[in-house]
Order: sequence, then C-alpha cells, then structure tokens
Amino acid sequence: MAHRPMPTDPVIRELVRRAQAASFSRRQLLRGASLGAAVLGAGSLTACGGGSGPGDGSGGTVRWANWTYYLDYDEDAGTWPTLDAFMEQTNIDVQYIEDIDDNKMFIGKIKDQLELGQDTGYDVFCLTDSSLVRLFEKDQLREFDRSLMPNVEAQMIDMVQHASFDPDRKHSIPYQAGMTGLVYNTQLYPKGVQSVSDLWNPDLKGKVSLLSEQDDTIGLVMLEQGVDITGDWGDDEFFAGLDLVEQQLRSGQVATVKGNSYTQDLESGDVLAGMAWSGDIAILNSEAGEEIWKFVVPEAGATLFIDSFCMPEATEAAEQVHELVDYYYEPEVAAEVAAYVEYVTPVAGAREAMEKIDPEMAENPLVFPDEEMSARVFDMRSISAQEDNRYAQAYQKILGN
Repeated sequence: MAHRPMPTDPVIRELVRRAQAASFSRRQLLRGASLGAAVLGAGSLTACGGGSGPGDGSGGTVRWANWTYYLDYDEDAGTWPTLDAFMEQTNIDVQYIEDIDDNKMFIGKIKDQLELGQDTGYDVFCLTDSSLVRLFEKDQLREFDRSLMPNVEAQMIDMVQHASFDPDRKHSIPYQAGMTGLVYNTQLYPKGVQSVSDLWNPDLKGKVSLLSEQDDTIGLVMLEQGVDITGDWGDDEFFAGLDLVEQQLRSGQVATVKGNSYTQDLESGDVLAGMAWSGDIAILNSEAGEEIWKFVVPEAGATLFIDSFCMPEATEAAEQVHELVDYYYEPEVAAEVAAYVEYVTPVAGAREAMEKIDPEMAENPLVFPDEEMSARVFDMRSISAQEDNRYAQAYQKILGN
C-alpha cells in the first residue's frame, strides 16, 4: 500500500479551528432526546449515505463501527471534523456507524458471519480488549501490517503497547483507553477516598456505587487484596474478591451497581463515592466547570481498559483500513478526538498538539496520564472463555440476576 502524504499545515490548522469551534461536552448530547436523535440521525446518514461525505469515493470504502459519542462531532455543522478531513485527503468514503453499545451484544450480532468467514457488514470496529480476545482466540481477526502504519509505529504510547493476548499488537490497534478507579464528591464528602477499603467506611453506608462490569469491580478489589492482576491469578483470587463485594452488598454499604448510568447518581448526590471510569469523571467536571468529583487512582492501583481497532477476516478494504487507523495516530488528529471524547489517547504526540486546542486539557492526567499515574495502572490478564462464563454467572448471581 502506498502511504499517502501527511496533512499539510493548513489542514492541521483547520482541524484545530474546528475543534475549538466544536468543543462541547458529549454529555450535553445526552441531555435531551431531540438533540440526541438529531445527532444519531446525522450518524445514520453518514453510515448509510455511501458517498455522501467529502471526497469522491475513488479511494475505496470503509465501513467503521464504533461506540456512540466516541468520535469528534460538530453539532452546529452536523459533521465529523477529523473523519471528513480524512475523506477529503484520501477520497476514501468512510461509512461511519455508531453501532456498538455493548461488546457482547455486538459480537453476538456478527458471530455467525465471523464463524463462517463471511462479510459482517463492517471492515473495522472498535471493541474492548477484554471482549476482543474472544475473537482472537478463534482466529477471526485479520492481522495488521504494522509496516504500513508509520504513525502507529512511532506514536503508540507505552501504556497500550502490549496486550496479554496480542503482545505485539498485530491484531488490535488501540483507539482509546481509560482507567477504572475511584471517585468521590469533593463538596459533599471532602474526606475523600484513596483506597477501595475507604468505600466501606460507615459514614458512606448506602452512598457507594460499584460497576456492573465484573472485570472492573473485582479487578479493583483484587488489587486491594494484593493480587497481581496481570499475572497468574485464578479462581481463589477472583472468588475472594467476589466474597468481599457480596458482603458489602448484603450489608447495605453499596447502594447501586450500574453501568454508565452511575454518573446520574453522582450528579444527584445519591452516591458520594464509588468506582468509576476516568473519562466519565473528566466529562462531568468539564460540564460543571469545576472539579466537583475527584477521580482517584487507588493506592493499590487502577485497572486499564482499552478499546481497539480490529478487522474481521472477511474484508476487502484492508488497505483503506490501514490508512484510516494510521491517520488517527497523527498527533493533531488524536488531540482533536481526545478533546471531544476525553479518554486516554494512545498517541504519544497528542499532548503537545492538545496545547494548541485546549491547554488546560493538556494538563489533565485523566487524558494524558503522567508517569506516576501510569505506573499504578494495570492491564488485567485476559481470561479464558470458560473463566469468563463462570465468573460472569457468579457475579450476576450476587447482584440478584
């Protein structure tokens, strides 16, 4: 594949201008159904238009599935600034589809096609590594040619360089990352929390939230219990963590166990402290205009989650996918995406680029972790399909499901 030229300075300046003009919180999109519908409608048109975006499509077509609100979107213009710029530069028509809101549900939708080696309807999608491993185990992913992605080679940060299931990142190229840690309301609970055990303080009874993702909740508890979650842990360690969570649930210490909706309980004040995802807290504080909620990397460490680009075996757009992925490793492009999604960008040069877009965000450790924070963030080892089933059933059982 011939690598197309990097964007010229005028293009980069235009990206910065668009980012500054469109810098608003993703959560504002969730405030009203009409606004949300308008944005999703725009996404659907992009997904189904087949050439409605910039460029003439002469460079080919890529069908990209991603999570909602996971790419920079300009509400006023109804455009995706970085994606439109890519299509303008390459004449590749990208059909962008906000089609993922749960890893397992998405995989379930394309499972039969993957097993038969048939077209899934997508050329690239972004899934969380902990679920992506299931496709890797079944040899259902196409390998990337890293030599065709010079930006990826040069710019990938150390934190995401290796996965236990894909040590050289040949089948999974990180798109965004984040940390699972702790949060507390600085105004209503100034005492704060620094460790998982602080969540069990009597003065927090009935005001604590945990996460519905078992890996995140149990992973933090296991770290607190001294387990090396990157190493050779097993049933004994998992169920010791599960037992502690069950005790706190039965005692009434924990008020809720939720997915993304836990942020609503934080905003209402019904929850004063709990477990949280870093990007959510960055967004809450950005919206509030001050640091009301403090995200904390626990003393024992936080867990890392990574959402990665991957290709199904049955795609005829591998060349175009390589170009797309490498484009999102250009620091200026990665900075614009980070300014919108507010998760950890995997691109090393993005922090310097962010200083031109949003100097304050360039200093935000939730988007650009410093060395001290990075040293206390751990990537939980990939579990087998059998472990996954067993642990998920056990976790759901203590939740009463």
